[in-house]
Amino acid sequence: MRSRKSSAPEQLGLHWDGPGLIAGVDEAGRGPLAGPVVAAAVILDDLHAIQGLADSKVLSEKKRERLFDEIRAKALCCCIAEASPAEIDELNILQATMLAMRRAVEGLRLKPTKVLVDGNRIPQIRIAAEAIVKGDAKVPSISAASILAKVTRDRLCLAMHESHPEYGFATHKGYPTPEHLAALREHGASPWHRRSFAPVRECLR
Repeated sequence: MRSRKSSAPEQLGLHWDGPGLIAGVDEAGRGPLAGPVVAAAVILDDLHAIQGLADSKVLSEKKRERLFDEIRAKALCCCIAEASPAEIDELNILQATMLAMRRAVEGLRLKPTKVLVDGNRIPQIRIAAEAIVKGDAKVPSISAASILAKVTRDRLCLAMHESHPEYGFATHKGYPTPEHLAALREHGASPWHRRSFAPVRECLR
């Protein structure tokens, strides 16, 4: 009897192109000093095409908001998930991002036969998957996922701003701008800040 050869999730299905549902996956919020990292998984409906899908970073806020609603209305299914600042501090940002992506995939109402992930890493999932560098600009379902993740995280930043307006989260969305760093030095870290990130850690000394 031939022994089963174990293989890492990154090696599954990289050259497989069978029929079935394809889910695109992307994240938002790896670089900021505060807030969760958000991931989304989207299975688009070929019968209900969505015009204007692109990498969320090249779209205006108004267009992202419009596409967010259209994706939610027309996609076969989608799921948005996150990993908290505490999980980011515990796991590191890369592993927390993989966790959020896995949660998004596992939260899909329909099970895809293949997952296409933006970037060069794949979360540990029991589904054939492929990493695609710059996939958010090449693959419509990944573009859709990037839009859902970006809009969701931006909305979370507005909520963070309401609870802690002294940091200016509504403007810089948690990124290390001079204004944000100055607020950190003046006020210290909020509950939303990622304490494992160097600029935040330095303010806690």
